[in-house]
Amino acid sequence: MAFPCVDHLEQRTQKFLQSFDGGPEPSYSNPVSGYSLYQHNEPFLLDHGGILPKFEIAYESWGELNADKSNVILLHTGLSASSHAKSHPANPAPGWWEKFIGPGLAIDTNRFHVICTNVIGGCYGSTGPSSIDPKDNKPYATRFPIVTIFDMVRAQFEMLNSMGIKKLHASVGASMGGMQSLAAALLFKDRVGKVVSISAAARSHPYSIALRFTQRQVLMADPNWNKGFYYDKVPPHSGMKLAREIATISYRSGPEWEQRFGRKRSQPSTTPSLCADFLIETYLDHQGERFCLQYDPNSLLYVSKAMDMFDLSASVSAQTALRRARNTQRLQEGKGSSAPENAAVPPPDEQAAACSTGATPAGSKSGNDTQDDPKAQLNDLKEGLNTIRDIPTLVLGIQSDILFPVWQQKEVADCLRETGNKNVTYYELDSMYGHDAFLLEIINVGSAVKGHLELKG
Repeated sequence: MAFPCVDHLEQRTQKFLQSFDGGPEPSYSNPVSGYSLYQHNEPFLLDHGGILPKFEIAYESWGELNADKSNVILLHTGLSASSHAKSHPANPAPGWWEKFIGPGLAIDTNRFHVICTNVIGGCYGSTGPSSIDPKDNKPYATRFPIVTIFDMVRAQFEMLNSMGIKKLHASVGASMGGMQSLAAALLFKDRVGKVVSISAAARSHPYSIALRFTQRQVLMADPNWNKGFYYDKVPPHSGMKLAREIATISYRSGPEWEQRFGRKRSQPSTTPSLCADFLIETYLDHQGERFCLQYDPNSLLYVSKAMDMFDLSASVSAQTALRRARNTQRLQEGKGSSAPENAAVPPPDEQAAACSTGATPAGSKSGNDTQDDPKAQLNDLKEGLNTIRDIPTLVLGIQSDILFPVWQQKEVADCLRETGNKNVTYYELDSMYGHDAFLLEIINVGSAVKGHLELKG
């Protein structure tokens, strides 16, 4: 029996081994041009104690900035997206939200100045694991400190400060971007006029955490991952391909695939094979192939972990504030490093402690008194969201979304309303495209976004 899927992986590995000059170069190592760079040259404290000595943010913009800089919309990205949300003369390729941004569209560039960034931790121009550590002029790899959604947002607002932008007209995002849009309002409530959160949540829940954990485990099991130190070697392309296939299953819906693929085989006249055979398998195989050299594997690990840790509950915010206060003092005393607090930077062969089996046993106490009490957890979340009770907010969910089910968006809307926010708009869309509907439902998603952004008051 032939195994073309296995042979193809081996062939790609051999191409890397034969010649790094002539072999398949990962596209994240040479990001698409056309973006601008914000450079932050001061130490930047992260939520879990890590310190970046400096960082850069890649960003792109559309529409004219008005005289008082009050028409700015900050557009936040999903996990693997770049700053290229819309085509422009410096980069005419279609962006990931191409049909949502422009004159008269959902985000009307005749009215608004739109800024989109690549998050820190990413690999499309912003500082992340593939960036050079100024200490030794080598890629950070897994020496890069753990980052949170809040760290990403704080970095974005440092950029806004440099631009003289005091307040956003709106903070807008979907998926991980929807987490960022809520985080921006919580951190900078006086600087955010409106919020749009699509297909997101106020806290990550077990199912989505499990999906992302599985992707990370598959990736780290690829021997070429080398505990994150692969930048001058063969990258973990097999692990990335499989991780993307797992992710794709959570991005779309069963009804769409029933209609689109059914039980059709790609070559029904041939003997079934153990490689991609059904059309749905060839689709997943294509998605994995397309992605495996487009995005830095370490960025996938770090950014997906940031999503897992996301929680707007008051107790979590209080713990973070205490930790940041302690580490701010440490930074001021000149003890900062890229490592977390109280942790030394281990050599490469001792990296990636996350792979060890030191997890807390199931059922043990974590110190969070609300952990086993759903009602207390919900009250904790309401208290956390109380900060943004005065900000008009659009929350939008997709009924077929299995990664961020609609009950999670309804939780956001309900909690905001119960804090006294009288300007909460909640929509559920009946789309068969699952989580990816925010990229595909131009009319339904676009109309809701446009109405909220242009509403007076």
